[in-house]
Amino acid sequence: MSPVIEVHARARLITDGPLTRPVPVDLRYDPADERRTVHIGLPDGTDWAFGRDLLERGLRTPIERGAVRIWPCGRTQLIVELHSTDGVEVFQFEIRTLIRFLARTRAQTPASPATPPDAGREPQPPSRTTTTTTAAARPDRGAQPARG
Repeated sequence: MSPVIEVHARARLITDGPLTRPVPVDLRYDPADERRTVHIGLPDGTDWAFGRDLLERGLRTPIERGAVRIWPCGRTQLIVELHSTDGVEVFQFEIRTLIRFLARTRAQTPASPATPPDAGREPQPPSRTTTTTTAAARPDRGAQPARG
C-alpha cells in the first residue's frame, strides 16, 4: 500500500477588499482513495476533492469543471476558485508548490490500464468535516458543501 501524500502549504485568500491574506491549506492524495483524486483542505475544515487532471490542466490553461475553476496567473501563480452555496472562495497558489505535489502523486500512482482516465469526472462536493467523506452533488446545483 502506498503512503498518503499530504503537503501543508500556504495560499492567499483573495477577497473583495484591497488586501489578500495568507491561509494554510492541506494538499492531499491517498492512492487507496480514488487513484486520480486530489484534495484541497481549507482552514474552515472544508475538503474539496476533484480529479488530479483538473489541477494539472489548470497549470497551463483556464479550465472549469462543476464548481471548480482553475487558471494560471502569470508564470508563478495559479488561481483556484471554489463555488458553493456559501459563496465563492478564491485562492492564489505558488505554481511550484503544486507542481511538486502533483509530481509526488504521479510517482505514487501505479500504472493500470484497467482504470479509465477521469478526464470527464465531476469534482466531488466539499465536506465540512476533516474526513474525506463527501456528499453526492445535486444535479440541479452542481457541487455543494455537505454539512457535517
